[in-house]
Amino acid sequence: MKNKIKALLNEVDDFSAETKEQIEEFRINLLGSKGKLKSLFADFKNVPNDQKKEVGQLMNTLKEKAQHKIDELTIKFSNNETSTTDYLDLSRTATPIKLGSRHPITIVRNEITEIFSRIGFTVSEGPEVEDDWHNFSALNFPPEHPARDMQDTFFVESEAGEMALRTHTSSVQVRMMENNKPPIRTISPGRVYRNEAISARAHCFFHQVEGLYIAENVSFADLKQTLLYFAKEMFGEETKIRLRPSYFPFTEPSAEMDVSCSVCNSKGCTICKYTGFLEILGCGMVDPNVLGNCGIDPKKYSGFAFGMGVERIAMLKFKVNDLRLYSEGDVRFLDQFKAAF
Repeated sequence: MKNKIKALLNEVDDFSAETKEQIEEFRINLLGSKGKLKSLFADFKNVPNDQKKEVGQLMNTLKEKAQHKIDELTIKFSNNETSTTDYLDLSRTATPIKLGSRHPITIVRNEITEIFSRIGFTVSEGPEVEDDWHNFSALNFPPEHPARDMQDTFFVESEAGEMALRTHTSSVQVRMMENNKPPIRTISPGRVYRNEAISARAHCFFHQVEGLYIAENVSFADLKQTLLYFAKEMFGEETKIRLRPSYFPFTEPSAEMDVSCSVCNSKGCTICKYTGFLEILGCGMVDPNVLGNCGIDPKKYSGFAFGMGVERIAMLKFKVNDLRLYSEGDVRFLDQFKAAF
Protein backbone atom coordinates (compact mmCIF):
# COMPACT_ATOMS: atom_id res chain seq x y z
CA MET A 1 0.00 0.00 0.00
CA LYS A 2 2.92 2.33 0.73
CA ASN A 3 4.16 1.79 -2.82
CA LYS A 4 0.73 2.77 -4.20
CA ILE A 5 0.75 5.97 -2.13
CA LYS A 6 4.30 6.87 -3.19
CA ALA A 7 3.35 6.27 -6.84
CA LEU A 8 0.40 8.65 -6.45
CA LEU A 9 2.67 11.24 -4.78
CA ASN A 10 4.94 11.10 -7.84
CA GLU A 11 1.87 11.42 -10.07
CA VAL A 12 0.84 14.58 -8.21
CA ASP A 13 4.35 16.04 -8.52
CA ASP A 14 4.44 15.38 -12.27
CA PHE A 15 0.93 16.60 -13.03
CA SER A 16 0.46 19.74 -15.11
CA ALA A 17 -2.59 21.09 -16.91
CA GLU A 18 -3.38 23.31 -19.86
CA THR A 19 -7.10 23.67 -19.22
CA LYS A 20 -9.47 23.86 -16.26
CA GLU A 21 -11.12 20.69 -17.50
CA GLN A 22 -7.88 18.78 -17.02
CA ILE A 23 -7.60 20.05 -13.44
CA GLU A 24 -11.15 18.94 -12.67
CA GLU A 25 -10.56 15.53 -14.23
CA PHE A 26 -7.43 15.14 -12.10
CA ARG A 27 -9.35 16.16 -8.96
CA ILE A 28 -12.19 13.69 -9.57
CA ASN A 29 -9.77 10.87 -10.42
CA LEU A 30 -7.77 11.37 -7.21
CA LEU A 31 -10.03 13.05 -4.62
CA GLY A 32 -13.56 12.31 -5.88
CA SER A 33 -16.07 10.07 -4.11
CA LYS A 34 -14.92 7.16 -6.30
CA GLY A 35 -11.33 8.33 -6.64
CA LYS A 36 -8.07 6.62 -5.84
CA LEU A 37 -7.69 8.24 -2.41
CA LYS A 38 -11.16 7.05 -1.36
CA SER A 39 -10.16 3.53 -2.36
CA LEU A 40 -6.99 3.81 -0.26
CA PHE A 41 -8.97 4.87 2.80
CA ALA A 42 -11.29 1.90 2.27
CA ASP A 43 -8.27 -0.45 2.23
CA PHE A 44 -6.70 1.21 5.30
CA LYS A 45 -8.38 -1.28 7.65
CA ASN A 46 -6.31 -4.07 6.06
CA VAL A 47 -3.00 -2.40 6.90
CA PRO A 48 -1.10 -4.18 9.74
CA ASN A 49 -1.36 -2.31 13.05
CA ASP A 50 2.39 -1.66 13.24
CA GLN A 51 2.24 0.15 9.86
CA LYS A 52 -0.97 2.14 10.38
CA LYS A 53 0.73 5.27 11.74
CA GLU A 54 3.22 5.50 8.85
CA VAL A 55 0.59 4.69 6.21
CA GLY A 56 -1.89 7.15 7.76
CA GLN A 57 0.70 9.94 7.63
CA LEU A 58 1.50 9.14 3.99
CA MET A 59 -2.20 9.22 3.09
CA ASN A 60 -2.67 12.60 4.78
CA THR A 61 0.43 13.93 2.97
CA LEU A 62 -0.97 12.69 -0.34
CA LYS A 63 -4.34 14.34 0.27
CA GLU A 64 -2.79 17.68 1.29
CA LYS A 65 -0.30 17.64 -1.58
CA ALA A 66 -2.98 16.85 -4.17
CA GLN A 67 -5.29 19.58 -2.84
CA HIS A 68 -2.42 22.09 -2.82
CA LYS A 69 -1.54 21.22 -6.44
CA ILE A 70 -5.17 21.61 -7.53
CA ASP A 71 -5.52 24.95 -5.72
CA GLU A 72 -2.23 26.20 -7.17
CA LEU A 73 -3.19 25.36 -10.76
CA THR A 74 -6.72 26.74 -10.32
CA ILE A 75 -5.38 30.08 -9.04
CA LYS A 76 -2.93 30.19 -11.93
CA PHE A 77 -5.70 29.83 -14.52
CA SER A 78 -7.90 32.31 -12.68
CA ASN A 79 -5.12 34.90 -12.68
CA ASN A 80 -4.59 34.43 -16.41
CA GLU A 81 -8.27 35.08 -17.06
CA THR A 82 -8.48 38.14 -14.79
CA SER A 83 -8.01 41.51 -16.41
CA THR A 84 -4.87 43.32 -15.35
CA THR A 85 -6.68 46.66 -15.48
CA ASP A 86 -6.96 48.27 -12.05
CA TYR A 87 -10.55 48.43 -10.81
CA LEU A 88 -11.85 50.89 -8.23
CA ASP A 89 -14.98 49.80 -6.34
CA LEU A 90 -16.76 53.09 -5.59
CA SER A 91 -19.39 51.29 -3.48
CA ARG A 92 -16.84 49.98 -1.00
CA THR A 93 -16.94 51.47 2.49
CA ALA A 94 -14.22 53.91 3.45
CA THR A 95 -14.04 52.35 6.91
CA PRO A 96 -11.45 49.55 7.14
CA ILE A 97 -13.05 46.12 7.54
CA LYS A 98 -11.60 44.17 10.44
CA LEU A 99 -10.58 40.59 9.82
CA GLY A 100 -12.42 37.97 11.83
CA SER A 101 -10.90 34.95 13.54
CA ARG A 102 -11.82 31.39 14.41
CA HIS A 103 -13.35 30.78 17.81
CA PRO A 104 -10.88 29.24 20.30
CA ILE A 105 -13.16 26.20 20.68
CA THR A 106 -13.05 25.66 16.91
CA ILE A 107 -9.26 26.06 16.89
CA VAL A 108 -8.79 23.44 19.61
CA ARG A 109 -11.38 21.04 18.14
CA ASN A 110 -9.64 21.18 14.76
CA GLU A 111 -6.27 20.52 16.41
CA ILE A 112 -7.65 17.51 18.31
CA THR A 113 -9.10 16.14 15.08
CA GLU A 114 -5.79 16.63 13.28
CA ILE A 115 -3.81 14.86 16.02
CA PHE A 116 -6.02 11.77 15.98
CA SER A 117 -6.22 11.70 12.18
CA ARG A 118 -2.44 11.10 12.13
CA ILE A 119 -2.98 7.71 13.79
CA GLY A 120 -5.88 6.63 11.61
CA PHE A 121 -8.98 7.97 13.39
CA THR A 122 -11.85 9.11 11.16
CA VAL A 123 -14.49 11.72 12.12
CA SER A 124 -18.13 10.76 12.70
CA GLU A 125 -21.12 12.96 13.56
CA GLY A 126 -24.71 12.46 14.71
CA PRO A 127 -27.88 14.33 15.78
CA GLU A 128 -27.96 16.57 18.86
CA VAL A 129 -31.51 15.47 19.78
CA GLU A 130 -31.36 11.76 20.61
CA ASP A 131 -33.68 8.92 21.63
CA ASP A 132 -33.30 6.94 24.84
CA TRP A 133 -31.65 3.95 23.14
CA HIS A 134 -28.71 5.80 21.61
CA ASN A 135 -28.19 8.25 24.49
CA PHE A 136 -28.67 5.85 27.43
CA SER A 137 -29.90 2.26 27.05
CA ALA A 138 -27.39 1.00 24.46
CA LEU A 139 -24.60 2.44 26.63
CA ASN A 140 -25.52 0.25 29.60
CA PHE A 141 -27.36 2.95 31.60
CA PRO A 142 -29.85 1.11 33.83
CA PRO A 143 -33.36 2.66 34.12
CA GLU A 144 -32.62 3.99 37.62
CA HIS A 145 -29.28 5.67 36.72
CA PRO A 146 -29.07 9.29 38.05
CA ALA A 147 -28.10 10.64 34.60
CA ARG A 148 -31.67 9.93 33.48
CA ASP A 149 -33.08 12.38 36.02
CA MET A 150 -34.18 15.88 35.06
CA GLN A 151 -31.34 17.39 37.11
CA ASP A 152 -28.81 16.20 34.50
CA THR A 153 -30.67 15.95 31.21
CA PHE A 154 -32.76 18.31 29.07
CA PHE A 155 -35.70 16.24 27.83
CA VAL A 156 -37.65 17.20 24.70
CA GLU A 157 -41.29 16.53 23.93
CA SER A 158 -41.66 14.75 20.60
CA GLU A 159 -44.23 12.78 18.61
CA ALA A 160 -41.59 10.06 18.31
CA GLY A 161 -41.59 9.59 22.10
CA GLU A 162 -39.30 10.84 24.83
CA MET A 163 -36.23 12.50 23.36
CA ALA A 164 -33.37 14.40 24.96
CA LEU A 165 -30.60 16.81 24.07
CA ARG A 166 -27.64 14.46 23.96
CA THR A 167 -25.58 14.45 27.14
CA HIS A 168 -22.49 13.07 25.39
CA THR A 169 -21.35 12.21 21.88
CA SER A 170 -21.20 8.54 22.88
CA SER A 171 -24.53 8.32 21.07
CA VAL A 172 -22.60 8.80 17.82
CA GLN A 173 -20.36 5.89 18.76
CA VAL A 174 -23.44 3.67 19.20
CA ARG A 175 -24.55 4.58 15.68
CA MET A 176 -21.08 3.81 14.33
CA MET A 177 -21.03 0.38 15.97
CA GLU A 178 -24.55 -0.40 14.75
CA ASN A 179 -23.77 0.49 11.14
CA ASN A 180 -20.13 -0.60 10.76
CA LYS A 181 -18.13 -3.77 11.28
CA PRO A 182 -14.84 -3.79 13.23
CA PRO A 183 -12.17 -2.61 13.04
CA ILE A 184 -13.65 0.79 13.97
CA ARG A 185 -11.40 3.74 14.76
CA THR A 186 -13.27 7.05 15.00
CA ILE A 187 -13.64 10.29 16.94
CA SER A 188 -16.96 12.10 17.43
CA PRO A 189 -16.76 15.87 18.00
CA GLY A 190 -19.90 17.85 18.84
CA ARG A 191 -21.92 19.99 21.25
CA VAL A 192 -23.62 18.34 24.24
CA TYR A 193 -26.03 19.55 26.91
CA ARG A 194 -26.40 18.97 30.66
CA ASN A 195 -28.60 20.69 33.22
CA GLU A 196 -25.79 22.02 35.41
CA ALA A 197 -25.11 25.24 37.31
CA ILE A 198 -23.01 27.67 35.24
CA SER A 199 -19.64 28.57 36.76
CA ALA A 200 -16.02 29.17 35.78
CA ARG A 201 -15.56 25.40 35.45
CA ALA A 202 -18.96 24.20 34.18
CA HIS A 203 -21.73 25.17 31.75
CA CYS A 204 -25.12 23.83 30.63
CA PHE A 205 -23.71 23.26 27.14
CA PHE A 206 -20.19 22.43 26.09
CA HIS A 207 -18.24 20.59 23.41
CA GLN A 208 -16.84 17.08 23.47
CA VAL A 209 -14.60 14.91 21.36
CA GLU A 210 -15.12 11.22 22.03
CA GLY A 211 -12.99 8.44 20.60
CA LEU A 212 -13.66 4.76 19.91
CA TYR A 213 -11.40 1.92 18.78
CA ILE A 214 -12.86 -1.57 18.29
CA ALA A 215 -10.78 -4.46 16.94
CA GLU A 216 -9.37 -7.81 17.99
CA ASN A 217 -7.01 -7.96 20.99
CA VAL A 218 -7.30 -4.28 21.98
CA SER A 219 -5.94 -3.73 25.51
CA PHE A 220 -5.80 -1.01 28.16
CA ALA A 221 -2.14 -0.52 27.22
CA ASP A 222 -3.28 0.57 23.73
CA LEU A 223 -5.60 3.11 25.37
CA LYS A 224 -2.88 4.52 27.62
CA GLN A 225 -0.36 4.91 24.79
CA THR A 226 -2.97 6.58 22.56
CA LEU A 227 -3.85 9.13 25.26
CA LEU A 228 -0.19 9.77 26.15
CA TYR A 229 0.53 10.44 22.47
CA PHE A 230 -2.41 12.87 22.32
CA ALA A 231 -1.37 14.74 25.48
CA LYS A 232 2.20 15.25 24.30
CA GLU A 233 1.07 16.38 20.82
CA MET A 234 -1.47 18.82 22.27
CA PHE A 235 0.38 20.29 25.26
CA GLY A 236 4.06 19.58 24.56
CA GLU A 237 6.61 16.81 24.98
CA GLU A 238 7.08 17.58 28.71
CA THR A 239 3.41 16.94 29.52
CA LYS A 240 2.68 14.29 32.14
CA ILE A 241 -0.52 12.28 32.52
CA ARG A 242 -2.04 10.22 35.30
CA LEU A 243 -4.93 7.75 35.20
CA ARG A 244 -7.25 7.41 38.21
CA PRO A 245 -9.79 4.58 38.65
CA SER A 246 -13.35 5.74 38.00
CA TYR A 247 -16.76 4.45 36.96
CA PHE A 248 -18.73 4.85 33.75
CA PRO A 249 -21.67 2.58 32.82
CA PHE A 250 -20.34 1.95 29.31
CA THR A 251 -16.68 1.09 30.11
CA GLU A 252 -15.07 -1.49 32.40
CA PRO A 253 -12.47 -0.88 33.73
CA SER A 254 -12.84 2.92 33.67
CA ALA A 255 -10.46 5.76 34.44
CA GLU A 256 -10.19 9.53 34.46
CA MET A 257 -7.10 11.12 32.94
CA ASP A 258 -5.37 14.21 34.30
CA VAL A 259 -2.64 16.23 32.60
CA SER A 260 -0.09 18.47 34.26
CA CYS A 261 -1.58 21.98 34.58
CA SER A 262 -0.02 24.36 32.04
CA VAL A 263 -1.78 27.40 33.57
CA CYS A 264 0.45 27.27 36.67
CA ASN A 265 3.15 24.89 35.36
CA SER A 266 2.02 22.30 37.92
CA LYS A 267 2.72 24.65 40.85
CA GLY A 268 -0.94 24.79 41.92
CA CYS A 269 -3.70 27.28 41.09
CA THR A 270 -7.48 27.73 41.35
CA ILE A 271 -7.99 25.99 37.98
CA CYS A 272 -6.28 22.76 39.07
CA LYS A 273 -7.45 23.17 42.69
CA TYR A 274 -3.79 23.44 43.74
CA THR A 275 -3.04 19.83 42.74
CA GLY A 276 -0.85 20.59 39.72
CA PHE A 277 -3.06 18.38 37.54
CA LEU A 278 -6.30 19.02 35.68
CA GLU A 279 -8.80 16.36 34.61
CA ILE A 280 -9.46 16.52 30.86
CA LEU A 281 -11.13 13.23 29.95
CA GLY A 282 -12.71 9.96 31.00
CA CYS A 283 -11.82 6.65 29.37
CA GLY A 284 -11.92 2.88 29.67
CA MET A 285 -12.40 -0.43 27.93
CA VAL A 286 -15.78 -0.74 26.20
CA ASP A 287 -18.14 -2.85 28.32
CA PRO A 288 -18.99 -6.19 26.61
CA ASN A 289 -22.69 -5.42 27.17
CA VAL A 290 -22.34 -2.28 25.01
CA LEU A 291 -20.68 -4.29 22.23
CA GLY A 292 -23.48 -6.84 22.38
CA ASN A 293 -26.16 -4.12 22.32
CA CYS A 294 -24.64 -2.79 19.10
CA GLY A 295 -24.40 -6.17 17.36
CA ILE A 296 -20.65 -6.75 17.88
CA ASP A 297 -19.41 -10.08 19.24
CA PRO A 298 -17.70 -9.29 22.61
CA LYS A 299 -15.96 -12.67 22.60
CA LYS A 300 -14.11 -11.80 19.40
CA TYR A 301 -13.65 -8.04 19.69
CA SER A 302 -12.62 -5.61 22.40
CA GLY A 303 -12.03 -1.89 22.37
CA PHE A 304 -11.52 1.32 24.24
CA ALA A 305 -13.37 4.63 24.38
CA PHE A 306 -12.57 8.09 25.71
CA GLY A 307 -14.29 11.45 25.91
CA MET A 308 -12.80 14.88 26.49
CA GLY A 309 -14.18 18.39 26.99
CA VAL A 310 -12.89 20.84 24.38
CA GLU A 311 -13.42 23.85 26.68
CA ARG A 312 -11.27 22.31 29.41
CA ILE A 313 -8.44 21.62 26.96
CA ALA A 314 -8.72 25.16 25.55
CA MET A 315 -8.43 26.49 29.12
CA LEU A 316 -5.11 24.68 29.49
CA LYS A 317 -3.80 25.52 26.04
CA PHE A 318 -4.67 29.24 26.07
CA LYS A 319 -4.48 29.72 29.88
CA VAL A 320 -8.12 30.86 30.13
CA ASN A 321 -9.37 30.90 33.74
CA ASP A 322 -13.15 31.07 33.10
CA LEU A 323 -14.89 28.95 30.46
CA ARG A 324 -17.91 31.29 30.45
CA LEU A 325 -15.80 33.60 28.30
CA TYR A 326 -16.15 31.20 25.37
CA SER A 327 -19.90 31.80 24.99
CA GLU A 328 -20.26 35.49 25.93
CA GLY A 329 -19.36 36.80 22.47
CA ASP A 330 -16.95 39.45 23.77
CA VAL A 331 -14.99 40.61 20.71
CA ARG A 332 -12.09 41.78 22.91
CA PHE A 333 -11.65 38.20 24.12
CA LEU A 334 -12.03 36.62 20.68
CA ASP A 335 -9.58 39.05 19.02
CA GLN A 336 -6.76 37.45 21.02
CA PHE A 337 -6.99 34.28 18.93
CA LYS A 338 -6.43 35.76 15.47
CA ALA A 339 -2.85 34.49 15.46
CA ALA A 340 -3.75 31.03 16.79
CA PHE A 341 -4.50 29.44 13.37
